[in-house]
Amino acid sequence: MSAIPVGGKIPVTIISGYLGSGKTTLLNQILNEQHGKRIAVIVNEFGEISIDGQLIVHEDDEQLIEFNNGCLCCTVRNDLVDTIDKLVERAGELDAIMIETTGLADPAPVASTFFVSDEVREKTKLDAFIAVIDVVNIAKHLEESVEAQEQVAFADILLVNKTDLATEEQTVAVEKQIRQLNPLASIYRGVGGSANLDQLIGVNAFQLQSKLEIDPKFLEDHEHEHDAAISSVVLREDRPIDMNRFMSWMGPLLQERGDELLRTKGVFNAHGFDERVLFQSVRMLTTMSRLDPWATDSERRSELVVIGRNLDFPALRADFERCVAR
Repeated sequence: MSAIPVGGKIPVTIISGYLGSGKTTLLNQILNEQHGKRIAVIVNEFGEISIDGQLIVHEDDEQLIEFNNGCLCCTVRNDLVDTIDKLVERAGELDAIMIETTGLADPAPVASTFFVSDEVREKTKLDAFIAVIDVVNIAKHLEESVEAQEQVAFADILLVNKTDLATEEQTVAVEKQIRQLNPLASIYRGVGGSANLDQLIGVNAFQLQSKLEIDPKFLEDHEHEHDAAISSVVLREDRPIDMNRFMSWMGPLLQERGDELLRTKGVFNAHGFDERVLFQSVRMLTTMSRLDPWATDSERRSELVVIGRNLDFPALRADFERCVAR
């Protein structure tokens, strides 16, 4: 795998994809690969805390920066410019920068930052926009979300993920659908975020002229507006959570309101477990797994981010509190 700076500029790979598509899993795979590269990672999340930042495995030779105060395509674009500038100064020689965007990001304003800012343009070069596709839910996402459509249409590489959860016929149908939205991108398949990294990193796939042909106003400074009905809430609890009680609440809730509860992701201080417990859901599909043991000097706390439409914050908080172990 090659991630050699082009013309002295640091290559930047931007990972997009709708909520729950598998962006963090892909990023972890890239970071765990024995490539010997110095990689800086920028993570942007829709909620006020970074669950992904807790899950990303990074070593001493990698820099991890988290943005939780807005979306990179909107309020924190200036922060992105400042951060890249400081990263280069602080970290010295970098082989690559990887940016994981929030699942609700419009990719065009993020990309335009690398051309309208003189400071960023002098030091970096966009290598590729990767859109991670949730093969199970993408049809629903494309039907309901302009952001999902924009992410597919703008990508240089479309990674069709979670193919182990779909039939060959379903996967082929998804590939046909996204090909209609984006006839130029390379399409690859992945399972659980796994992919051939030689196809994703150091490929020099982003071409400005082709983007301008698709969208002549690409470099113009325009605001991106999110669906006002979509919001996020962070549920926190210092007392241990009874995971059986939690699932007895969350399971029926997702069955009843799965189309409104778009995404949940949380790390739990679970009663009876020495390890951190990760819970995730994308619509009605849920997963739960053990992570590493809690550090002896760490503060054990459960934090669950819920992203959805028309959320009832007080009801969610009250129901979450009822999951405390007795």
